[in-house]
Amino acid sequence: MKRIAYIGCLGMIGVITTEFGVIGILPQVAVHYHISIEKAGMLLSAFALVIALTGPFMTLLTSGFDRKKVMLTAISIFLITGIVSSCDPPFWLLLTVRVLPAFLQPVYIAVAIAAATWGAAEKKKNELMGIVLGGIAITMVTTVPFATYLASLFSWQVSFMVQSAVTLMALLAIWKGLPPMPVQEKKSYGTQLRILTRPAFIISTAMNFLMIAAWFSTYSYFAAYLNKTQNMSNEMISYMLFLFGVTGVFSNWLSGKMLGKSIAKTTAFFLSGTFIIPFALYLSAGNTTGTIAVIAVWGFFYAPCFLNASAYMISAAPHALEFANSLATSFGNLGVAVGTTMSGWFIVHNGIVIAPWVGAAFGITSLAMMALRYTLERKGKEIKERQITSK
Repeated sequence: MKRIAYIGCLGMIGVITTEFGVIGILPQVAVHYHISIEKAGMLLSAFALVIALTGPFMTLLTSGFDRKKVMLTAISIFLITGIVSSCDPPFWLLLTVRVLPAFLQPVYIAVAIAAATWGAAEKKKNELMGIVLGGIAITMVTTVPFATYLASLFSWQVSFMVQSAVTLMALLAIWKGLPPMPVQEKKSYGTQLRILTRPAFIISTAMNFLMIAAWFSTYSYFAAYLNKTQNMSNEMISYMLFLFGVTGVFSNWLSGKMLGKSIAKTTAFFLSGTFIIPFALYLSAGNTTGTIAVIAVWGFFYAPCFLNASAYMISAAPHALEFANSLATSFGNLGVAVGTTMSGWFIVHNGIVIAPWVGAAFGITSLAMMALRYTLERKGKEIKERQITSK
């Protein structure tokens, strides 16, 4: 099981490098194409919006196919995207090829997690899921800062070359390392769609959306924020991305362990960072050493957000794992799109310093959704206990 999980993790690195690798080069892309940072941010928000709108449907459509073939197809499209993007195409074409792999990103994630956790003991599933989703944190400490660093030395196109190289390695690993994985028993669409009628799952979906929106309100503009508020160079920003990722790798591992004990408490703990970090950034303003320390803490709180969101949603729909995962990915990416767009609007009108506070507003609302689900489940448990007692 762990071998499949680690291969899934490598593919995740390729997928996430493609999605988030642009974050460190958005200022360069804006300058190159003579566009605003808000418009350049469409490279991230459009990608995320496509995932949000099509993810669940694509996952349902591919749920009966061999998982290895689905993973190979998805990664192949990511590879083609990286190659075309590195050739300095017109902005409209760059945006178009960026969007294409987004249709299959949630499919890849859902299938990779399902393959890694299939047949595993219940207490091991979150750990195996953590290995696959750990690719997100590893990306933040390896490929994203490395691509940003190379882009600062050469050009932004090099970032896409790095993405292509990583995706090619993932493609080869899946092709050579995974056995054929036909679906033994395909669940009906009705069985999977039934989770959409559960109030706890709907509330969990809203929490996921708001939490990811909170983090990406600021993280999407990471490079621009540090450049404008701290006058950091592109090279220095690549070091900050590396530091951000280092603490994130540790916290992602820690979160995987903590989720086995309490999903709700773990999610709430890391979610608290969405309103701790804005205050910390405000207090460290003008102090480079203080800001570096805050970035380390920021990476710690941020890294497990997708893992926590998925675990929290799946806990409300344990019998529809792949579909629940695809919804977690889709609504998480809707959060990326909305958080990036909303924050971009506030940045245009109030300056880059407003971004963390936009995130704090989303974070507090997300925590309220967790409180609402807790209250709902507690009342449901009390009603059941009364019914049992009356019998």
